[in-house]
Amino acid sequence: MRRRTVAMPERTTALRTDFPFELPHGYVDDHGTVHRHGVMRLATARDELSPLIDQRVRQNPAYLGVVLLSLVITRLGTLTDVHAEVVERLFAVDLAYLQDFYRQINGLDGSRSAVACPGCGTSFTVPSARSRLGEE
Repeated sequence: MRRRTVAMPERTTALRTDFPFELPHGYVDDHGTVHRHGVMRLATARDELSPLIDQRVRQNPAYLGVVLLSLVITRLGTLTDVHAEVVERLFAVDLAYLQDFYRQINGLDGSRSAVACPGCGTSFTVPSARSRLGEE
């Protein structure tokens, strides 16, 4: 019996796991410093699952997005410890921006839907309505 050798393709590009962002308004710390630039990493399965045992999420499922973002934001301005309390203090527009950014970099952004004009039959895409992280 002859063994067949399968050549494995060589990986030529590295997987990008960190993504810079800029918040619309920025996080204001206790000293009044505004932090607008940050880095978010790709989420892992553990990131998606571990908030489900968090008591804050169990009591209020909408808190899932706050906990999840605190796990994947690795830097916000000069802050390297971005915990849930930091995410809680973000302006609403910044929180919404980060939720959308999370979906985009993790390939969860199904933000376009194919539709057709009922009159002429022309096909095109439109933005889809999406819920925020932690919402149904």
